[in-house]
Amino acid sequence: MHRRIKAVFVMKNPYESELKALKRAGRYRERHIRDDTLMDAASNDYLGLAHNKELHLRACETLSLYSDHAPKASMLVNGYHPIHAAFESALCEANGFEAGIVMGSGFNANIGLIEALVRKGDVLLMDEEYHASGVAGARMCEGSVQFFPHNDSIALKELLKQAHGKRTIIAVEGIYSMGGDLVPREIIELAIEHESILILDEAHSSGVIGESLMGILDHYEIVPTPLMIKMGTLGKAYGSFGAYVLSSTHISEYLLNRAKNVIYATAPSLYDTALAHHALDYIQTHTQRLRDQIKRRKTIVRETLGIESAGLIIPIEIGDNREVMRLQEWLKNEMGIHVGAIRQPTVKKAILRLIARLDIDEVLLRQACERLTQIWVK
Repeated sequence: MHRRIKAVFVMKNPYESELKALKRAGRYRERHIRDDTLMDAASNDYLGLAHNKELHLRACETLSLYSDHAPKASMLVNGYHPIHAAFESALCEANGFEAGIVMGSGFNANIGLIEALVRKGDVLLMDEEYHASGVAGARMCEGSVQFFPHNDSIALKELLKQAHGKRTIIAVEGIYSMGGDLVPREIIELAIEHESILILDEAHSSGVIGESLMGILDHYEIVPTPLMIKMGTLGKAYGSFGAYVLSSTHISEYLLNRAKNVIYATAPSLYDTALAHHALDYIQTHTQRLRDQIKRRKTIVRETLGIESAGLIIPIEIGDNREVMRLQEWLKNEMGIHVGAIRQPTVKKAILRLIARLDIDEVLLRQACERLTQIWVK
């Protein structure tokens, strides 16, 4: 005899009220297929290497040397490939670190890194404008978490005096993704002075600043210490996809044993890793030319918009969620330019986020900036 199963009625649209609230606040998000007819001043492809077909061909040639083209498993099973090892070695040599681990993305690298490092009894001190991935990792960790005012070395110094954890970990970005500003040298020096573990998220600084274009430590001419950790992404200046973490051999060994994004995830794409390795080679062999191009674009921005930029991120404060979307659409339709429209809660006040990519012709960049001055009320 079969039991009669009662029908269970569920809401057809269980998140309808939340979506309506987002629309009312001007915070509703949608995906749009990229329009390649527009001038790209929105993406994080800072050096334009995502358009370099020679690097693509070299990556394909590298893969053709092996019998397979995919990692097939996690690094700790049998997914650790010679392509991964070669890139890690090259990154360590270029940045002055002992050991490296390539990872799937900057987002999961930050989550895995912070969740693994901050144990019970530890204290994590994180800049309030640290990337959302780091904030997510902080919520998952077992230690005490405190946020300090953005780039405020005085506030951090006070927190360090009060910190009595087993270990103290400080998390900052080299260049902040929305404001485009540098972490002050004083914050790095405080970490050294207090023997704190220092996480440097170099997603937006690696490949953009420094004598060798290797990022914030290169920029300040600071030699990495055994307590420094550099997290960088491959989907920005390197024109690929993925991430890496550089550290001492000791910390790398620990992460291999505790970081869930390494232990339980399939190893990073071989193509993307090979592509990033060739991008690193390109940056190292064209450093001066790239630095000159970056300098010229920063000069154009300063002369037209009056903004001193640390890197190639140019934030233009608009303040209103709906207005920033309107201006983004206007720039697309009237000038054929795509800039980012960043709204709350990602930023405190809505901004147009212009990326002065090296792939943009300098004349066009100047014209775009001059046009922006006509619609931007400072």
